[in-house]
Amino acid sequence: MISKKLALEILNLGLSTGADYAEIFYEDTNTYSLSIDNGKVETSTNVNSNGVGIRLLKNLQSVYGYTCDLSKKGLLALALTLSKSFSDKRVLEVTHLKEKKYKTISPIGRDYSDVTKEEKVALIKEGLKEIENFDPRIVRTIGGFNDTERNTVIYTSRGDIVKAKNQFGRAFFMITAADQNGIETTFEGPGAQMDISYFKSENINLKKIAREAAETCITMLEAKECPSGVMPVIIQGGTGGVLFHEACGHALEASGVSKNLSCFSNKIGEKIASSLVTAIDDSTIPNEWGSIDYDDEGIKGTKRVLIKKGILKEYMVDSFNGRRMNAAPNGASRRQSFRYEPTSRMSNTYIDKGDSKPEDIIKATKLGLYAKSFSGGSVDPTTGEFNFACSEAYIVRDGKIAEPVKGAVLIGKGEEILPKIDMVGDDLSLSQGMCGASSGSIRVNVGQPTLRISSITVGGRGGELK
Repeated sequence: MISKKLALEILNLGLSTGADYAEIFYEDTNTYSLSIDNGKVETSTNVNSNGVGIRLLKNLQSVYGYTCDLSKKGLLALALTLSKSFSDKRVLEVTHLKEKKYKTISPIGRDYSDVTKEEKVALIKEGLKEIENFDPRIVRTIGGFNDTERNTVIYTSRGDIVKAKNQFGRAFFMITAADQNGIETTFEGPGAQMDISYFKSENINLKKIAREAAETCITMLEAKECPSGVMPVIIQGGTGGVLFHEACGHALEASGVSKNLSCFSNKIGEKIASSLVTAIDDSTIPNEWGSIDYDDEGIKGTKRVLIKKGILKEYMVDSFNGRRMNAAPNGASRRQSFRYEPTSRMSNTYIDKGDSKPEDIIKATKLGLYAKSFSGGSVDPTTGEFNFACSEAYIVRDGKIAEPVKGAVLIGKGEEILPKIDMVGDDLSLSQGMCGASSGSIRVNVGQPTLRISSITVGGRGGELK
């Protein structure tokens, strides 16, 4: 912890050569990681990360540095080094700091530090036991649990002190099956900003999750190769939201928009999607995986309606990139740790629910692809071009989900598929994940209801769809 007196000294030293903004980010984070590989506990480790990052801004210039030396001498030395990036007269002096008081949206009942390793091991082994003898083709099962307690204090030249304590846990299962047809791997990883009781409640049935992961793995192992061509694609809710997250969400972050490096730059007020599409990034959902009270530069988290009925309404904006855009920050600045300079990032990002029933979307599709989940891909936020591999997919025939197929890849451009969304379900759900970008790997939720893209290019090695 840094005293208020020392924080003032550090901020003002940083501002002494003309910077117009200074910020101190203190972090003390404890992370526990458990993994059980084929029934054997492979890792059970605690890691502490403790340090300070200092950022100085001047107009459209930014300098950042961090240190694990938390002595007064070490912190002042870092501030002095960063201040030498500028050589003008002082334009700002901080005279007082006041802590912001607030009630967290993600309260935790029982601290993870009070939960024994044995209790966490037993929790995961219970799930793994469900699939011990499920199928001889399953060659590897990995189960695990990660939990983190993150304590941060932000001091800014706005005169603010923002303190936060966040705790979150995540269970996961990764199943690998192999035979003469090849190798398939499935992954499930539910998480939340809730205590250990969440993973023992009716909300999360780890036995069911492990079994479903095993069932999917065998199903895809037996599946035929996916046919290719341009076709309607139905994307299931929850994890299917990763397509919007990657293909469109990143292109709505100010880090790219502000430099005209996004396909959606300078398009506020324009119609960029089907009228059925309302897309939201909401940091304020209680206890959700990607939620925050304040972002990592001390701005209150908000609900941002990015697209409303097809019209682009808002970007995700951090303070620095907001300067280029003449836009106020809206609580979207995040970072993995004190080792990273913050920038605009997503939190809980999803396409909002529509009016169609999921079963009606399937019934309305004569021939196409049903993409249930994705395993990864790539995207260029500048152009919006993407390709995403489906980890579980099925052919739709005459309004029914038919045979499973593997190797399906969706190929397209974000700005082209948004107008082609022609049916949106009423079954909105969210799914947890980690997002990597310039400010590190952060917790995010992706989500959507079941929806249909009227036509999109599908890559596969199974010939023409018939």
